[in-house]
Amino acid sequence: MSTLSFTQYSLVGSDTTKFLQGQVTIHAERLEDNITQYTVICDLKGRIHFGIWLKKISSEHFEITVVSDQSHDFEQHIRKYGAFAKITLTALGEVFPTLQQHSTVFSAQKTDIVAWQHAAIADGQAWITQATAHAFQPQELRLHQQHAIAYDKGCYLGQEVIARLWFKAQPKQWLHLIEGTGIAPDVLSKIGTGIQVVNRIALESNQYLALVIARPQSLEESTEVSVLELPVHLQGDVARPK
Repeated sequence: MSTLSFTQYSLVGSDTTKFLQGQVTIHAERLEDNITQYTVICDLKGRIHFGIWLKKISSEHFEITVVSDQSHDFEQHIRKYGAFAKITLTALGEVFPTLQQHSTVFSAQKTDIVAWQHAAIADGQAWITQATAHAFQPQELRLHQQHAIAYDKGCYLGQEVIARLWFKAQPKQWLHLIEGTGIAPDVLSKIGTGIQVVNRIALESNQYLALVIARPQSLEESTEVSVLELPVHLQGDVARPK
């Protein structure tokens, strides 16, 4: 049984798109109607504060889903940064995830969240909880390969750091899919040297599946885990093409 749950909100008002444009890493103005897109809100250091699933109903109405243990902080964040914007945030309640062609969608109909966790990890879809907030940079999680970062939009929280890493540098470590033997390690824990757990789930036969942040060399030298292939769209170089 999973303790993971999700809370959905509606964000409405004449300033909704403009407000989100200054918050999330995607280009909110270009988001297609009724398409759920994963994106993130970063802190000023360019690290992920909230992972959110964003669905545009109209330019003045978006649905936003967050992992429930971040819901209180998310509400406080929106109130702080949206204090002078014409927006209203309303909690809609618990929703349940389903994986559809490399994208997670939500509904009020109950689904097997453990099965979703397994599928999401195997698909390279990392998610952020309160425990992993402020721990990772978007590019480390390969979010640019999942259409979750736009590098040609205006300012948003953490944009200067994120853009600098993309245009002038590159990550030293990034997302990989691994399988290991034994008890599934805690998130943020280290497996050996330089392999940090983002998400994990226990499998049968005393094994586990995990998404980790690591340097390729660390994985090559590890005798504790096996590296599995991510989906094709996540197998490319995480650095900007030269």
